Amino acid sequence: MKADYVIVGAGSAGCVIANRLSADPKVSVVLLEAGPADLNPWIHIPVGYFKTIHNPTVDWCYKTEPDQGLNGRSIDWPRGRVLGGSSSLNGLLYVRGQPQDYDRWAQMGNKGWGWEDVLPLFKRSEKNERGADEFHGDQGNLSVSNMRIQRPITDAWVEAAQSAGYKFNPDYNGADQEGVGFFQLTAKNGRRCSSAVAFLNPVKSRKNLTIITHAQVEKLDIKDKRAVAVRYKDRSGTEHIVEAGREIILSGGSINSPQLLMLSGIGEAAQLAEHGIEVVADLQGVGKNLQDHLQARLVYKSNEPTLNDEVGSWLGQARIGLKYLMFRSGPMTMAASLATGFMKTRPEVETPDIQFHVQPLSAENPGRGADKFSAFTTSVCQLRPESRGEIRLASADGRTYPKIIPNYLATETDCRTVVAGINIARTIARHAPLTSKISTEFRPHPDLPMDDYDATLDWARSNTASIYHPTGTCKMGSDKMAVVDDRLRVHGIAGLRVADCSIMPEIVSGNTNAPAIMIGEKASDLILQDYR
Repeated sequence: MKADYVIVGAGSAGCVIANRLSADPKVSVVLLEAGPADLNPWIHIPVGYFKTIHNPTVDWCYKTEPDQGLNGRSIDWPRGRVLGGSSSLNGLLYVRGQPQDYDRWAQMGNKGWGWEDVLPLFKRSEKNERGADEFHGDQGNLSVSNMRIQRPITDAWVEAAQSAGYKFNPDYNGADQEGVGFFQLTAKNGRRCSSAVAFLNPVKSRKNLTIITHAQVEKLDIKDKRAVAVRYKDRSGTEHIVEAGREIILSGGSINSPQLLMLSGIGEAAQLAEHGIEVVADLQGVGKNLQDHLQARLVYKSNEPTLNDEVGSWLGQARIGLKYLMFRSGPMTMAASLATGFMKTRPEVETPDIQFHVQPLSAENPGRGADKFSAFTTSVCQLRPESRGEIRLASADGRTYPKIIPNYLATETDCRTVVAGINIARTIARHAPLTSKISTEFRPHPDLPMDDYDATLDWARSNTASIYHPTGTCKMGSDKMAVVDDRLRVHGIAGLRVADCSIMPEIVSGNTNAPAIMIGEKASDLILQDYR
């Protein structure tokens, strides 16, 4: 098989690129996805992420290596393995980050990636039900909507946060991110709007676009420093080769993209030699610079019913299901969280450095069922961690998962920010009207003193989890650790780009799906400009 463009990974960015490149009928595009089509009905119901994460039919089900920063724990890292990638499994939250994030990328030497450059790309993708304005679009492919569910406990949290001194912000994706309010989500009429739904479904009948599922790419063919073909295996283990006349674009995400580069001989020479892989390009930064948002999930038992009670009986579940079927509303339309807050842990911080995700329910592990008592959750994460981890090969076999070494809480700033975030969460819980709705603090235990820094940090090391935002492992830039340039071309290899969250030189200050889609838009523009 031959095509002008071969895209590896039908995730948040890959679906966008497939749409934009195939808009020219003279161009042929092949899109390869390791997972299946997005036929699982739970994918399309917003609250279905409780059913799809940890499900090996659509989730890679990665786990990290034991991490010293987490008191030696290994934790889950769900990643989408299905059309739409992680946008088919995620919590649907539409968050762009801060303008300063992108201006910082530009200041690092990445021309064309400042806020004024990327805002039009966010707007181009967006179809926001609130309408268009200076910051939002309403003509794009990606449906963005308000919540179709409200719960008194999350409303009370927003009011309590204001009582604690934090301002209300009706649009954290607008002029200013700081403040508390309610999430918007990537959904339309009560159904998930994944990248596959938004960008692939409208164009999948194009004759010049070939979508191949169950195609696990294991290696790139590189000749004379040019990427010329992709090798993948189907479900039966049969190998296929797709030749690329113009370019190969890797959109596998922050785990798969660096792994595939290394399997193809692009990476740190010493690491490749360990696995007997011939070095094509000695790029030290492949797999390095790994960043993620680490969340502390505080749980409060409530003296009034929460969503835990609604889902705790067959009758409650039946009511929820009927409400969804009849009105496309209620708990089944809920994203991962209802309320949010972007706050500063100390006055000298220029922009918010922590984010809250507030849920009218609680669970020991999201995806494995709600707790059996009335409760709600306030999750808090540090937005810009200093700690850096890496992805390392475990084998030269493409079907062997790489080693994920997150290296959480490895700097003093990270530790102090996480402790400060936990204390802010506990402080908000002591303000009206929320405090009257709380029967007891469940996690952490109320006996944990707020002024005991060491004990709070130890609790964080033993109880925090990923909020599933891995980034940075194919860093964009021009320094010795950069993997791609500011046009997303892999250094030293022609005909090869990376376009996904792995190219972020620094993680954005918020959830990563909207930025990943923006990266897909940007990559499409760059590719089309280079061949126009």
